[in-house]
Amino acid sequence: MPEFSAKDVQSLRRIAGVGMLDAKRALEETGGVVEDAIQWLRVKGLAKAGASGERDASQGAVAAVRQGSSAAIVELRCETDFVAKSPEFVSLVDDLAAFVAAKGEASVAERQGEIDQLRTSLQENISPGRVVRIESGEGQVLDTYVHQQSGRGVNAVIVLLDGGTQELAHEVAVHVAFARPSYLRREDVPEAEVAAERATVEQISRHEGKPEASLPKVVEGRMNGWFKERVLLEQAYVRDEKRSISDLLGPASVVQFAQVVVGS
Repeated sequence: MPEFSAKDVQSLRRIAGVGMLDAKRALEETGGVVEDAIQWLRVKGLAKAGASGERDASQGAVAAVRQGSSAAIVELRCETDFVAKSPEFVSLVDDLAAFVAAKGEASVAERQGEIDQLRTSLQENISPGRVVRIESGEGQVLDTYVHQQSGRGVNAVIVLLDGGTQELAHEVAVHVAFARPSYLRREDVPEAEVAAERATVEQISRHEGKPEASLPKVVEGRMNGWFKERVLLEQAYVRDEKRSISDLLGPASVVQFAQVVVGS
C-alpha cells in the first residue's frame, strides 16, 4: 500500500479539482506521487469531470430491488435533472441496486469504474449516495416501492414485516413513500428531541394563555399529534385516514423500514 497522508489527498483535490475518493484512488494507483497522480487523473478523464466536484450534486435517481431474501436501495447523485433522467444514468442505478441486493452494501465500491466512466462521458459530478440493504429472516417478508418521476426513481422504500404478507408489506411501503415517517415507534425518537419539542409546546401553550391546571393535558395532546406525524406505527394510513398503520398491520409487525428520497 503506497504511503501518503490526508494532507496529500487534500492537496491533490485542490490542484486537480477532484473529489476525495478520486484523489485517494489516484495516489494509490501511482505510489503516492502527486505529479503522477495528476497525470493519472487526466488520462482517466477524471480531472476535467472532477472539476465539478465542488458543485452541488443535489439531483439524481434511486432504485429499489427485491431479490430473494434481500432488498436494496441505491441512490446515484448528479448535478442536473437532465443527466438524472438519461437512460444510461437510470440503467446504472438499477444495476447497482440489483448488485447490492445480491452482494451487500459495500459492493458499490466494486462498480466505481462504471460510475467514473459515466461521469466522464456525461461531464458531470456523479457519485453514489445512500445505499441500504435489508435481509429477511424466517417468517419475515420484504417488499419495495419506488415513486417514479420523469422516468427515474425519486423516492424508494423497503419494508420488512414479521408475520405479514408481501401485499401488506407493499401497502406499508407505499404509505411510507408518501407519509415519510422518521421513526418506526415512539420509543425510537431520541429523548433529547422529545424533550426539546415538549419544552417548545409548553411555551406555546403558556403564551396562548392556557390555564395552568389544564397545561399538562394540552401539552400531552399536542405531543401526541407531533408523534403521529413522525412515527410510522402511529401515522394515519394514507388510503384510509380513519385507520392507523398499527391498525392496518393487525397481528403483523414492522421489523424495519428504509426510505431514500432524491435531494433530501
